[in-house]
Amino acid sequence: MREYGPVVGRDGEIREVTETLLSTGASARTLLVVGGAGTGKTAVVEQARRAAVEEGARVLRLRWHEGESAPGATALADGVHHVLTRIHDRQSPARTSAVRRIRLQTTGQDGELTLLSVLSEILAEAACRIPFAVVVDDVERMPSATASALGLLLRVFRPAGVPMVMAGRPVRPGDGGVSQLTAAADRLLELPPLRPADVEALVVRRLGRPVEPALVTAVLRALGPMAGTPEAVLSVLDSMDERGDFLELDGHVCLTEPEGALRLTPDVARLSRLCRPSAPSDAADPDARAAVARILEHTEIRLDDLHRLKPGGPSRAGVVDRTLTPLIRDGTLTVDEHGRIAFAVPALAAALRALPTRQQVSSLHALITRSLTDRLGTQTAGSGYPRLAEHVTAAGAELDDALAVDVLLAAARTDARADWPRSVRAYSSALRRLAPHDRRAPGVLRESAELSLRHADHPGALALGEPLVACLDVPRAERDRDVLGYVAGVWALAALHEHRLPYTHDAGPRSREILERAPTVAGLAALAGPYGLGRATRHPSDAADRGPAADHWPGSGADDRPGSGPVPSPAELRLLAAAAGSRADLLDALHALPPDANSTNNAHDGHDGQTLDRLRNAASYADLSDAMAAVLGDRYTGAGNSTAALYHAMLRHYLEGNWDQALASGRRIEARSRTRGTAAGAAQPARALAAEIHCARGELGHARAWLGLIPDTVAHPLVAWVRLSVRYWSGQVKEALEGARADVRRARRSGLLAGVEKVLLRCLNYALLEDMPEAMREALDELEALHGEVGSPMTSEAVLFGRGLVHGDVDGALAALRSVHRRGDVYLGLLCRLCLVEIGHDSEQRLAEASRTAQALGIGRATRTKLGPMTRRRSAVLRKLPPARAELSAEDVRLTTMVSDGATNRQIAALLACSEKTVERRLTQLFQRTGCRSRAELAAAWLNGSLAGRDLVPDGVPGTAGGSFPDPGRATPPGRR
Repeated sequence: MREYGPVVGRDGEIREVTETLLSTGASARTLLVVGGAGTGKTAVVEQARRAAVEEGARVLRLRWHEGESAPGATALADGVHHVLTRIHDRQSPARTSAVRRIRLQTTGQDGELTLLSVLSEILAEAACRIPFAVVVDDVERMPSATASALGLLLRVFRPAGVPMVMAGRPVRPGDGGVSQLTAAADRLLELPPLRPADVEALVVRRLGRPVEPALVTAVLRALGPMAGTPEAVLSVLDSMDERGDFLELDGHVCLTEPEGALRLTPDVARLSRLCRPSAPSDAADPDARAAVARILEHTEIRLDDLHRLKPGGPSRAGVVDRTLTPLIRDGTLTVDEHGRIAFAVPALAAALRALPTRQQVSSLHALITRSLTDRLGTQTAGSGYPRLAEHVTAAGAELDDALAVDVLLAAARTDARADWPRSVRAYSSALRRLAPHDRRAPGVLRESAELSLRHADHPGALALGEPLVACLDVPRAERDRDVLGYVAGVWALAALHEHRLPYTHDAGPRSREILERAPTVAGLAALAGPYGLGRATRHPSDAADRGPAADHWPGSGADDRPGSGPVPSPAELRLLAAAAGSRADLLDALHALPPDANSTNNAHDGHDGQTLDRLRNAASYADLSDAMAAVLGDRYTGAGNSTAALYHAMLRHYLEGNWDQALASGRRIEARSRTRGTAAGAAQPARALAAEIHCARGELGHARAWLGLIPDTVAHPLVAWVRLSVRYWSGQVKEALEGARADVRRARRSGLLAGVEKVLLRCLNYALLEDMPEAMREALDELEALHGEVGSPMTSEAVLFGRGLVHGDVDGALAALRSVHRRGDVYLGLLCRLCLVEIGHDSEQRLAEASRTAQALGIGRATRTKLGPMTRRRSAVLRKLPPARAELSAEDVRLTTMVSDGATNRQIAALLACSEKTVERRLTQLFQRTGCRSRAELAAAWLNGSLAGRDLVPDGVPGTAGGSFPDPGRATPPGRR
């Protein structure tokens, strides 16, 4: 079945229009294509016209709006005359003369009928000699008289053998002339909204790269009922492109704009054409609509709120009120069963908010607030109408602080259970108005912190930072200091969940000094090193033993027993940090737990070893969320939608072998850290895992890009493990092994032992590939010494694995494989099978299992290179794995060819009809995808066939077929050439 090119999601419609244009002769018929503004009617008709022309048809356009004649049959005759001038044969002059003559001779209604009859005969005679079809676009803009004349021509005087395709918007009541065209058409073809899959294809085509599903979902939500309108989708993409809201990672386009900020292009003419095509132009209309959009931005407006306002209120309120009716009538605004007013298309509201307006909308919010507080009082109004808090916030300085705070607090406390996000916003607004020395401030901070923590709203807890610092700087009674200490703990815990350090770089010197004095903040900040959030500045076992943190720990006010609340106690913080250290440190931390803290206090007695192993595994992979859950148990309120929660999901996908999903999670985390208005920090463990996946798949350009985002100060073993692999497969064998040893020493000095076994085991593997038996034995000795210190299941697996490779210990290797299966690490299971192949245990079966796993993971040449020496020694047959990455596109191949031909950026820009800046950007993306670092390296890789050898070049590309490329199974590891 034929695909119809650049128009997305309209293949069936294009096919039907094409068939109509080809239906000349006795089968000629008339088709009317209808669709709303921006649905792509013109694009469908144009694409069908091209397809029909390719089939040999002659398609002519009837232009009804270019002549100077009055609307009606005469104007239609002008259009037919233009059509006939495009048909060249011996009768052409006679036909055009006949049209001019009859047009001048006819007058009145009878004359128009005669004119239409003659036009029909002339068109039919021309079609009989040279078959052709006619296209008429924008029929809804056709004057009523001209549309009536065309309708009569098609219904009464139908020209035989002339197929006709018309396109326009759906007919509305009162469109008399256009409605006749609907009746005259043999078939009515209505363009339906695009399906979500088609919208995704349209986005991919517009951006020229694969996109993250979250970006498509955000666009669909922002457009609401217009989600299936192609022009609306393109408008949102254009707006994001103009503001630089796109981020490209791994060749995928991600969104760095909050979902609620997505908007249509804020061009008044384009907005009116797309959203209000039938509305009359009104200079004041955009101003009033922009005011309505700003009023509804953060508040819930109901019809009752406007009805409650007294007549004769502020004129600006009256203007907005008068604007609502037409907006509701044309569907721009919706009203639900409770009277709530909202924009049907959120992206339209966002675009309108970007337009300037003369209206001062804050006075309307103040008026709505006073209409209730004057009648009911502040406390009753706030508790009876909790949504009033949003009006108070939007009113700003129009309301005095005393009234505003009373309403906000009453609303926040009433809404805490029914609508906790709105309650959090009300608390936040109240804290911005409360002075730091106000006696209510500590209590309000505590209430807000408890609410955010109860619902795992870590961004909401982070928002308490500024008022918290201001309150900590004011001398207070000891009880208030305890309350503020608890709030500081909630705030610091939220910072860790968002992968931020509690002492942020953007905090001022005074704020940093105040926060450093808070014992809860200091204790939680000590977890940054063990969980890969920053530099480890002290030994993990000392995490909570810093002065007052160990002696005095503020409670929440409800229950002050140590370890009884959702914020970890000093002993629990010590346990969380000690999980990254030695077994002795971990046992000391376990013995220091209070008897009733949690079930982990029994782990040292052997009653809950699985919980303890879970904690150590979490520390090995820097999984803060899982570590907190292991220590706090039922007291842990959860990670919510924080960066820690997203990383936990990414790690689960990685261990289960769902690497594409893991990479998608990594891109989402990275985009989140760069989104404007978010408090999330960069997730270094997520970057490391993304680099590890790309490295295992042989995509070194992407791996180096991810690893380059991690600061050198991060010394977590997880990062060292990945850094070793990327360096080794980049050909830096000596630097990789020496750097790994240095990273291990640095981690040991910081007390970070969990995960070091992964680094040492990788050193042993690479020593095997480099045929360095002495280095293998040294790595095994270090592994055994580490296992003596740590004694975790992961160090035990590593030792058994290493002994299998060094000493040929089959039983140990099998035990390691069973342990890895129980823990659920697909990639390490693959390496265990390769170990069994190396030592000659059931090689054929293990190799087949390894090949299937590698194929499922999408592992590319790197692992095939590793498999090569093993298969040759065992005389086994290695199945070639499919390519792990998407092939270069046709545009990438063309660009690479031009670079290899020596073309400059200016020459390439001229050939591709784009700017030199665009060429530079595409070359940078190409370098990342191919792992090349310069134009010369890219040209060499193209010419010597190494790009094709890495499965990057599609089959059948000219210049690659029949080339001699390295056999992946015979490839030589880097450093051994």
